[in-house]
Amino acid sequence: MPVTAADLVALFDIEPTGPDRFIGRSPPNGWPRVFGGQVIAQALVAASRTVEERAPHSLHAYFILAGDPLEPILFEVDRIRDGRSFTTRRVVARQRGEAIFVLSASFHVEEEGFDHQFPMPPAPEPDRVVDPVAATAFLGEKAQKRLQGLLERIRPIEFRPLDLARYAPSAPGIVREPKQSLWIRIAGALPDDPAIHRAALAYLSDMTLLDTALVAHGYNISDGRVQVASLDHALWLHRPFRADDWLLYVQDSPNAHGARGLTRGLLYTRAGVLAASVAQEGLVRQVRREARN
Repeated sequence: MPVTAADLVALFDIEPTGPDRFIGRSPPNGWPRVFGGQVIAQALVAASRTVEERAPHSLHAYFILAGDPLEPILFEVDRIRDGRSFTTRRVVARQRGEAIFVLSASFHVEEEGFDHQFPMPPAPEPDRVVDPVAATAFLGEKAQKRLQGLLERIRPIEFRPLDLARYAPSAPGIVREPKQSLWIRIAGALPDDPAIHRAALAYLSDMTLLDTALVAHGYNISDGRVQVASLDHALWLHRPFRADDWLLYVQDSPNAHGARGLTRGLLYTRAGVLAASVAQEGLVRQVRREARN
């Protein structure tokens, strides 16, 4: 993962390599595969570079193969349609000639219309939420090290869970409600360009979602007992926001079955404005004991 907000902006600055073709690269962070949020963000940037005077309002994506962080990613943009109100783009990400990811994005001219939203649920201000590493001491040294490692790997994404108890193993037979909320942001100032904030939100929206599918079962994505991978991802952008200010990510998981978990999220600004909605299905497979030995 990038280390600073400036590194993240550089990651989004994909390189033109021909008509509607762009090259994206991954940071040298030792990860075994490309972070899904990175591919979503870079593909959105590629699509946006072929559209003028219209902002994206939705994207839908499928992860096909795990990306190799040592290889550049070729983003091929297909101009599906340029209408009077909406523009549609399709982006295929390739490595070594194979498709690893596909995204469809829709762009809309700015216009007036009806306005309503679900209200933001009550939540303490982010500066009143204890830093997750400091607060996990009661969970034991092992859990604290896992969470510390996760926070180090995902920089410059910063988050503060509202319920740290979800990182503690649940007692046998105890089923938790598959919900969690957290404050999340890009740590460090981003440029004012709204396109960068949209890419940054797409980037961070992939973080922690599938973890919500594990809450009910007493697992989390960093404990080594589960194999987790994003399968598809949808994002709807509703209202202006800054990705370098705290956003409340309200998540739930309505279903888990057949080694797949479905998760949903609402992202609110600190002022209670609903900025974006997210949905994702992913692989949530228990790792057999013999496979871990």
